[in-house]
Amino acid sequence: MKFSIASSLLVATNFLSHFAHAIPTIQAKGAKFFTSDGKQFYIKGIAYQLTNDDPLADGDQCQLDVNLMKTLGTNAIRVYHVDPAANHDVCMNALADAGIYVFLDVDTFDTYIIGKSPSWTESQFNSYSAVIDTFHKYDNVAGFFVGNEIMNSGPESIAAPYVKAAARDLKAYSAKKGYRKIPIGYSASDIPDLRPNLQNYLACGSDPANAVDFFSLNAYEWCGEQTFKSSGYVNLQAMAQGYNIPIFFSEVGCNTVKPRTFGDQSAILGPDMYDTWSGTMIYEWIEETNDYGLISYGPPAPTGGTNVVDGYTRRGTPTPVQPDFNNLKSQWQTLSPTGVALSAYTPSLSPPACPSFTAGSWLVSGDVPLPTLGQVFLNQAGERPITTSGTGSTATTSPKSGTGSSSGLTTSKTSGSMGTTGAAAATTTPSTGGASSRSSVIIPGSFTAALGGLVGAFVFGAAVLL
Repeated sequence: MKFSIASSLLVATNFLSHFAHAIPTIQAKGAKFFTSDGKQFYIKGIAYQLTNDDPLADGDQCQLDVNLMKTLGTNAIRVYHVDPAANHDVCMNALADAGIYVFLDVDTFDTYIIGKSPSWTESQFNSYSAVIDTFHKYDNVAGFFVGNEIMNSGPESIAAPYVKAAARDLKAYSAKKGYRKIPIGYSASDIPDLRPNLQNYLACGSDPANAVDFFSLNAYEWCGEQTFKSSGYVNLQAMAQGYNIPIFFSEVGCNTVKPRTFGDQSAILGPDMYDTWSGTMIYEWIEETNDYGLISYGPPAPTGGTNVVDGYTRRGTPTPVQPDFNNLKSQWQTLSPTGVALSAYTPSLSPPACPSFTAGSWLVSGDVPLPTLGQVFLNQAGERPITTSGTGSTATTSPKSGTGSSSGLTTSKTSGSMGTTGAAAATTTPSTGGASSRSSVIIPGSFTAALGGLVGAFVFGAAVLL
């Protein structure tokens, strides 16, 4: 076989290009994140979603934003919506060159698990796994969120087994494909009725394959000049003490008191919490109606115009929103926890006990077998504990090779560019709407034929998983 000089140079260029953007990968071990070169990793992150579209597919805009993020001290971003069919090389390489990692939500407006009527279908699986197929190759992908604020009340805790089932199947799929072991976790609303039950449930059980790899919280408790105790963070720390997997804040930044001084950063990344928590994500990069932005691309444009969505310009040269931008920069400049070296760390924490049924606040009774792919939840009676019999199974081979089925999801959700599925716990939630319209889950047609025999069904007390 003959190779031309041109083809040889192309191969060499591609080879060198890969290593030019090399960055240590992130792994979860025990209760902490580590880089592949052995250092504990603490998140100093920003929520980054300019519109409902994929921001990582706009290489030019991404490069402008990354250049400013570097001056802030950012080492991670969270992106809520991506298009797995798009090309992300320019943006992901720019982020890697800047030492910035990416946490990605794998669900979409059409495929998220619905708290009041959950399902885990082939359509959802195919959509989630497509994101992993696209992004696993980037060394600076630090984690995937399998859901965001799915459960916002006690009755919606029925969705918790579906979240674990999604994480289980995606981890099995990644292993089957030989992908790097990228942590898969969940981002929760800060709901008093659900904590710490949800936090503990997602990590509980004897088999780590059936648990999430990390848990994160969207919390807006620290408003204005607070302290570790007065803010309520002391209670969050108490509930996280001894947690066996990494835990961090996936959204913070209460804005009811202006300007934002970000005093919570000294608690999260300081001695009060850094032994337990792995850092924080600030909400959010872009200034829009909710007034949480760290930067703007120009003054409000209520009459519309080029690159304007909902009265705000979404593209251009980023300009810091002051004094918030510099306030955060000043906080992060003084906070650089080092933690423990990977070589010196031996995990010793056990999974928490699976929470028992609690009327009104937690409807899952213990370590229930998880749903299998294709199951939906039918609530046949009022509030009853969820208890199951039988055993779940994992999708160790991709259902993409099968005939597939309709997702059974006929829902919409509106909440601004972040696209959260529900309002955050705090009264200062930045969400501009949440899931405004949630219709019931329809049983996929390919499963209706099995109703008579209830093939593989799980009985959850007074409810049935099909």
